[in-house]
Amino acid sequence: MLHTNRERKTPFVDTFLEVENAIAQIPRYQMSPESLSPRQAYHLVRDELIDEGNARQNLATFCQTFMEEEAVRLISETLKKNSIDKSEYPRTAELENRCVQILADLWNVPAGAEFIGTSTVGSSEACMLSALAMKFRWRKRMKTSQKPNLVISSGFQVCWEKFCRYWDVELRAIPMDASHFCLDAEKAILACDEGTIGVVGILGITYTGMYDDIRALDKVVETYNQHATNPISIHIDAASGGLYAPFVQPELVWDFRLKNVVSINTSGHKYGLVYPGIGWVLWKEKEFLPEELIFQVSYLGGTVPTMAINFSRSAGQIIGQYYNFVRFGRSGYERIHRNTQRIAQYLASEVEKMGYFQLYHHADHLPLVCYGFREDVDVSWNLYDLSDHLRMRGWQVPTYPLPENLQEILIHRYVCRADLTLPMAEHLLDDLQASIRELNDRPNLTRNEYRVPQGFTH
Repeated sequence: MLHTNRERKTPFVDTFLEVENAIAQIPRYQMSPESLSPRQAYHLVRDELIDEGNARQNLATFCQTFMEEEAVRLISETLKKNSIDKSEYPRTAELENRCVQILADLWNVPAGAEFIGTSTVGSSEACMLSALAMKFRWRKRMKTSQKPNLVISSGFQVCWEKFCRYWDVELRAIPMDASHFCLDAEKAILACDEGTIGVVGILGITYTGMYDDIRALDKVVETYNQHATNPISIHIDAASGGLYAPFVQPELVWDFRLKNVVSINTSGHKYGLVYPGIGWVLWKEKEFLPEELIFQVSYLGGTVPTMAINFSRSAGQIIGQYYNFVRFGRSGYERIHRNTQRIAQYLASEVEKMGYFQLYHHADHLPLVCYGFREDVDVSWNLYDLSDHLRMRGWQVPTYPLPENLQEILIHRYVCRADLTLPMAEHLLDDLQASIRELNDRPNLTRNEYRVPQGFTH
């Protein structure tokens, strides 16, 4: 969100607590000339946030909205540690390294491979790192002045558009269609040429939660590479699926078991069950991360290698990730995610029974519920109106069009997370039915009335 001068608001914010027997008025957009007590500052800021809603009812976001008390305590105790300062905090560095090792095991790095990885602020930074590595390898291999390009499905998350714009790369988005609500591997390979730095497969498309067929993508890339002067590699954007699929769909082959998959990223703050922001990126072999992207820093008390774009940040979320790995183990993650999947499947089934909606995702990949209107339904309201009514009851449910070629389809999306319990799901369904009844009783709208799409959170 862009923050601008908001002239309609008063220049002061008030607080009811007394400071020196007077009601404090604090400038809204300037620093106050005087100090407040900690207690008064706390209440003032808390009051500013009082109407933001319940995070657990936010069905728009993939980001984790619950952690155990012990995890929160650990994060709070380690917020002061700068994760980049590995010489000062060597045990934190060791826990980060253990997380990388755990992910390498989960993602089936081949035995004997010299893999390398790092934590990041989130998947956006991780994606940009992986894409930069692809660009640097391509530039060194091809030695050409032509503009590079990146191939990905049109269901990409905005970080990929950012990368291409920031680093002057052509984004070749393969449109999704009704028969391919994910990447069409055959069309993707046709878009590749000597300027292609790589192809991105998405394990959990933001719009629908569906997985790209990574195995099919690897197969066409392998055939292409047999005769190509510019061999193509695959990066997997597993922001959502990387810490979900290994536990719920362990038989699915999408990771480093595939020959041409050379790097993978994930968000620890999604189905890794950590509060924002923590991400991870791994390369199958050190050769896939160019040395130019590893920097040696000597001014923190020792020579520290760093490969992340971001520099100073708290170690708290890294500690939180390691806590979850040792706390839950494989069986715990599987139990949590399978329960989330069951709730998503229950919601999908009940929504479909209402008779108004067509499901576009049945929670068989990520635990999402995506639906739009059935073709035979004629009502005087639209999905934006339904979102508004659900918001009145506390639920944040995004309404948005699908990407290019499918933009005439509007959908609702429920992102089911570990803290969406069965009673909460039942309350959601009750509120959905009540909202529909209210809308049916209120005339004067047409289903196709256009409204500005709401943004939706990743």
